[in-house]
Amino acid sequence: MEKKIYVVGLDSDTNKEKAEKTVKAITGVKSVIANCEKSQILVDFDETIVDIENKIKTALESTSLTVLN
Repeated sequence: MEKKIYVVGLDSDTNKEKAEKTVKAITGVKSVIANCEKSQILVDFDETIVDIENKIKTALESTSLTVLN
């Protein structure tokens, strides 16, 4: 399942790389593409894994980003 996640704080390549690396480390995440210009992160993940969307949100917030949706 692909999902666009809109965030606040994705304003540098450092934040982009940190967000991508943190989310990619979650079991079940297939790919992550962060876009600073659009303040969004496109995540492809296995939706059958219990609570994976909350894990992704928590991971993003641990990198000092604020998740909007």
